[in-house]
Amino acid sequence: MAMMIEPDGFFRALADPTRLRCLMLLQQEGELCVCELTYALDVVQPKVSRHLAQLREVGIVSDRRQGLWIYYRLHPDLPEWAKDTLKATAQGVAAMQPFARDRDVLRRMPNRPGGHCCVV
Repeated sequence: MAMMIEPDGFFRALADPTRLRCLMLLQQEGELCVCELTYALDVVQPKVSRHLAQLREVGIVSDRRQGLWIYYRLHPDLPEWAKDTLKATAQGVAAMQPFARDRDVLRRMPNRPGGHCCVV
């Protein structure tokens, strides 16, 4: 069952560049650890975590803890209109900066989760 998300809160969340970059990576990758987002965006961990917490409060992302690591993904119960919006946005900005760079940096990240990259 789709959850209720207020459109104004949803679009307000997308209006921030850091949150939008996180969401575009999550749309492309499915699930990412905080350390992967920090590395890809070249943003300090507290800032990334603060933005992810805001996205979680709105209901756009969900998280899970695995040992020391926290993984984020798009909330599985997002309404279809929200999923469609994120998908269309990711497709539309795929070749634009900083989104293309974020994906490239993430692909080159050494020691991705499963190693010892993440400290929460």
